[in-house]
Amino acid sequence: MGRKPSNKPTSFEIAYLAGVSQPTVSRALRGSKSVSKATREKIEAIARQLNYTVDKNASSLRTQRSNTLALLFFEDPTPDESNINPFFLSMLGSITRHCAAKGLDLLVSFQKLEDDWHRRYQESHRADGLILLGYGDYTLYESRLRQLVKAGTHFVRWGSVDQGTIGATVGSDNFGAGRLAGEHLIARGRRRIAFLGQADSHYPEFEQRHAGLLRALAAAGLSQDPELVVDAISSEESGHGAARVLLSRGVPFDAIFAASDLIAIGAQRVLADAGLAVPGDVALVGFDDIPAAGFANPPLTTVVQDIRLAGEALVESVLAQIEERIPPPAILPTRLVVRASTGG
Repeated sequence: MGRKPSNKPTSFEIAYLAGVSQPTVSRALRGSKSVSKATREKIEAIARQLNYTVDKNASSLRTQRSNTLALLFFEDPTPDESNINPFFLSMLGSITRHCAAKGLDLLVSFQKLEDDWHRRYQESHRADGLILLGYGDYTLYESRLRQLVKAGTHFVRWGSVDQGTIGATVGSDNFGAGRLAGEHLIARGRRRIAFLGQADSHYPEFEQRHAGLLRALAAAGLSQDPELVVDAISSEESGHGAARVLLSRGVPFDAIFAASDLIAIGAQRVLADAGLAVPGDVALVGFDDIPAAGFANPPLTTVVQDIRLAGEALVESVLAQIEERIPPPAILPTRLVVRASTGG
C-alpha cells in the first residue's frame, strides 16, 4: 500500500492514497502502458490534487540502466551436487548468446527457494531484470512472484503459461506436447499408457502434459486407469521410485509417458530390473531431450523444447518490460524425436 501521507507530496504518498505500489506510481506518471488506463488516471488525479511534480533529476538517476540481466537458477534435486536441472543448463547458452547480441551482460546466480533472493535483487539494482529458471513446487513459489509483481520488478520465468500466470512467463505448449506423445504411443498400438509425474497444481507443467495425454486417449476412444498415474518430480531417483510403485500395483500397462527425461531414465532402470523389455513390453516416452536421453539404453523417444527460441523469448520478455512494452505470454512449439524406446 505504500507509506502514510507526509507534509511534502511524494510518490509514496500518492501510492498510499491510490492503494498501489510506489513503482506503479512511477510507471504511471511516466505514461507507461504497463499500467492500466483506469489506474493511471486515478494516480494522475491524485498527483494533480497534491500539486505533485516529478523530480526530473531524481527520475533520471532512478531509471539509469545497468545493461545487466540476472539469471537465477533455483534448486532442483539432481543425482550430482549441481542441484540444477540439466534442461535449464542447456538453456543457458541460448540466453547468454542473445544477451550478447543485445549488448547486455548476464549475471548468473544459484538460489535456494527459501532464501530472500527477491528482496536482494530488487533493492540492490544490480540488474535491470530477472530471468527465473526452476522452482519445484509452484504453490510454494507463487508468493515470491506476487511480491515481485507488487514491487514492479522486471522479471520473467520459465514455466506453464495459462490464465492464472503471475507475471511474465515463457513456456512450451505442454498440453500439445502431451497430446503428441499420446498420439505417438497410440499409433504404436499402445492402449494402456501410464503417466509418471505429479499432475496437479503443484507442478502445472506436468499437469498440462498429462491433460494432453488424456485428450489423445479420449480422441482414440480410450481412457486411462487412475492406477496408471504415479506422482514423481523431475529426478532419476523419483522416476525410479514411481516405476516401482507402478509395478507394485499389478495393473497391466504397455507404455509410459514420463513428465521428464530424468523420470523416464529412472523408470527405465526399474523396467530392466523387472525383466521388461523396452519397447517390446513397454514403450517409453520422456520430455526435454536432455543429453542423457540419446545415450540411454535404448535411446529415449522424447519431446523436444526449442532451446534457442526459449532463450531468446526469455530475454526479449524482460527487455519489453524495461522498455515499457507489455510482453505477451509466449507459448513455444514442441516436437517429438522418435528413438528406439518406442520402436522408432
